[in-house]
Amino acid sequence: MVGMPTTQQTASPERARAEAVLADLAGPGATLRDDQWTAIDALVRERRRALVVQRTGWGKSAVYFVATALLRAAGAGPTVIVSPLLALMRNQIEAAGRAGIRAVTVNSANIDDWDETYADIDAGAVDVLLISPERLTNPDFRDRVLPRLAASAGLLVVDEAHCVSDWGHDFRPDYRRLRTLIAELPAGIPVLATTATANDRVVHDVTEQLGLDGSGADARSAGPLVLRGSLDRTSLRLSVVTLPTPSRRLGWLAARLDELPGAGIVYTLTVQAAEEVAAFLAERGHRVASYTGKTDPEARLAAEADLLANRVKALVATSALGMGFDKPDLGFVVHLGAPASPVAYYQQIGRAGRAVERAEVVLLPGREDRDIWAYFASLAFPPEPLVRQTLAALSERPTSTAALETRVDLSRTRLEMLLKVLDSDGAAKRVKGGWVGTGQPWEYDGERHRRIAQARAAEQRAMLDYLDTDRCRLVFLREQLDDPDPTPCGRCDVCAGQVWSALDESVDGAASAAAEERIGRPGLVVAPRKQWPGGMAQLGVPLSGRIGAGELAGPGRVIGRLSDIGWGTRLRELIDGSTDDPDDPDRPVPKDILDAVVRVLAGWEWDERPVGVVGIGSRRRPHQLAHLARRIAEIGRLPLLGMLAPVGERPAAAANSAQRLAAVWPSFDAGSLPDLSAIDGPVLLVDDVIDSGWTMTVAARAVRTAGAPSVLPLALALSG
Repeated sequence: MVGMPTTQQTASPERARAEAVLADLAGPGATLRDDQWTAIDALVRERRRALVVQRTGWGKSAVYFVATALLRAAGAGPTVIVSPLLALMRNQIEAAGRAGIRAVTVNSANIDDWDETYADIDAGAVDVLLISPERLTNPDFRDRVLPRLAASAGLLVVDEAHCVSDWGHDFRPDYRRLRTLIAELPAGIPVLATTATANDRVVHDVTEQLGLDGSGADARSAGPLVLRGSLDRTSLRLSVVTLPTPSRRLGWLAARLDELPGAGIVYTLTVQAAEEVAAFLAERGHRVASYTGKTDPEARLAAEADLLANRVKALVATSALGMGFDKPDLGFVVHLGAPASPVAYYQQIGRAGRAVERAEVVLLPGREDRDIWAYFASLAFPPEPLVRQTLAALSERPTSTAALETRVDLSRTRLEMLLKVLDSDGAAKRVKGGWVGTGQPWEYDGERHRRIAQARAAEQRAMLDYLDTDRCRLVFLREQLDDPDPTPCGRCDVCAGQVWSALDESVDGAASAAAEERIGRPGLVVAPRKQWPGGMAQLGVPLSGRIGAGELAGPGRVIGRLSDIGWGTRLRELIDGSTDDPDDPDRPVPKDILDAVVRVLAGWEWDERPVGVVGIGSRRRPHQLAHLARRIAEIGRLPLLGMLAPVGERPAAAANSAQRLAAVWPSFDAGSLPDLSAIDGPVLLVDDVIDSGWTMTVAARAVRTAGAPSVLPLALALSG
């Protein structure tokens, strides 16, 4: 947060007081950048609303902490900072304390402290309250605390403000409630929104969504102050290394990791890839750890601390490690797989090189990246009929999300996102016990969603163009963020060629071979479903509670996930029918896949060896599935006990657990199997893909009903 020396010969008394606060925050000799002072002066003296778009490390937090100190000295109420990550909150609380600013947070990890915190706020003993955007939709906080804060706040700060815009790369619907909060602020309360990554479209949308442009209930200001700076960072060396296979890319990383400067981050596109890459690098002797949204919170804190202290060479992370993580001497950022947006890519590489002369930024794209982009694109805002169906399912009585799933075919993630948007738009409201409809009119903005989808597609094309550009890579990224500076950086691989030997695309043979073996190692445990979804009676399915012991499947095995960096591409090709003869997906399972099945069976440490095989019949690929079951029986020298015949039409695709179970519930005829009560051991139950797990669960129940004492699921792939 240290700024450049002031260009003014004589600082005003107000600026001198501001720089005294900055010295407490950042150390003696720290001075404010001119744009920092411009923002502080607008907030403190003019009580304006401002949007600051500056690169990571520019010192945006210095603006709101210095402004807080000056406003509090003038008798203003506490500053409320809406921030997306607990890690960021911890850093900010520590930084504020250095300047004598008492900062506190209210989150799910400190519930026992809430009452004391609220009392301190009422007593005027708190200078800064940090909350997450999700806290704004908590019924107790919204009804009990938020009105008092809106009435007494001295400054409202919206950090990572691009999250409020669904044009942005990290849209979070909870941010939408901020427009209502801002509209309820008393006259003269300044508002500051900050972000490091926003192009012109996102800047316009942020000012509109937050009501900073005077379009909201509070239209008394002269308009927002928008401060945008250069996105250049002279330390970054951008390169793209194109290698043909996942094993070559992973081998390159293992061979070159120690040559990269300092400690850094290796980004992957999926949780599974992060865990797999971290495991391989650890096997090769590198000090690394994985970091994803599924990592235990305590483990995430420990991983952050290890990277900050340089106890690890790298964290192998998803985008969960992004906003709010501050390591000024981060030496490199490597991407195994390209993000879907140049803007998102810039946001992630901006973590590196803040306080070092040289930081390496390397992108290793893969052919599978586009499939991953397509999956995440499928999670976009639902079509209007599903939204109307959701609104119709809401009533004046609280309805839980699980209960809504029996009436609306949306995945839990998409349903929760939709409910939050409807909440922020006033059409629904979160209450204790679930959600209720408000009865307020609501319009579906189909044109906006269509334009957003087009923008996403354009961003993906731009990311592909970045890989092949013959222009300065940093200029290319700056253009995507509407930074008009055309000056080539002189440092990237296009400007300067391969700037150091570690960017040589040749791969160490041993590392490449080890990567090939590691990612080609088949076998993944699949835990069985143990609980039926709630509310199934509403869908005509007579199932509830825990799955009975006599109906339960045991732990299963698959070759790998469809998203795996190793087997994923090959399995997708087979299951999607995209190789050999795509017009005939119903062909025998190829030898390489069968060889992988053999390796899975050989490594399966079961308590009791299977005594027979049952196949799950398929409507789309009956011969392929029959061939797979027969070959597994032959390989294992087991009897093929039969094929569980599908009944009726092929179930329609469904998105959530309740709808999926309802779709597959009537799908199998246990009468197509012989009496299995005479067998004295487990049955291998064979399918091609385990998706939600409900097809295998229902099929296992049918096999158990036919008399099998236990069932061991075996499939080629796990979806996801």
